[in-house]
Amino acid sequence: MKNIKIITITLLVLAFVSSCKQHQEARRPISQASGSFMKKSIVRNKKLVATEETQIKDLIKSNPSVKYLASKKGYWYTYVAQNKLDSLTPKKGDVAFFDYEIKDLQGNIIYSELELRPQIYYVDKQNIMMGLRDGIKLMRKNEEVNFLFPSNMAYGYHGDDKKIGVNQPIICTVTLRDFKSEVAYKKQNQIKLKTPAVTPQVQEATPITNKPKDTLN
Repeated sequence: MKNIKIITITLLVLAFVSSCKQHQEARRPISQASGSFMKKSIVRNKKLVATEETQIKDLIKSNPSVKYLASKKGYWYTYVAQNKLDSLTPKKGDVAFFDYEIKDLQGNIIYSELELRPQIYYVDKQNIMMGLRDGIKLMRKNEEVNFLFPSNMAYGYHGDDKKIGVNQPIICTVTLRDFKSEVAYKKQNQIKLKTPAVTPQVQEATPITNKPKDTLN
């Protein structure tokens, strides 16, 4: 009887181990399928970026008299008005005051400057378009710059859910009016609030935000 019990227990243990191994092996195709999906997604993204870069480079070639500079972040820009007297540019801890408008690559206005003004931006502390976040830090006071942003530096695969479409590269014209430290800006506002019969404080406008659901590399 003891031998029969031992044999029975042994068979049950072997059956359990075999079941576990089969269950583990059954999961392999899921992992492989996931890896395959990621590879295909990366290939699609690379093709998309290449297509948009071609569109932007064709636009640049169509205007040979305009000198565009290529940024390290993957967008292009040219100066409409350049300030060569100043050397300072906005950095984290500053507040930037700027105007801008957005066009498609054909030059059609998507958002006018009047629709978007005024813009008061706490540098690197607010969630704005990735290209604009980087581009403003290249600018000096009173400069106007045309930026050519591929969609991965603008509003990505989902657009802005309003006027900007899916995977849409854009032209962004930015004028940096001024910038100052947050300390100076807050102190200035405190003085305005304490002084009677002054013009009401300008309301801070949040730039059109881009809440990315994914990014293209």
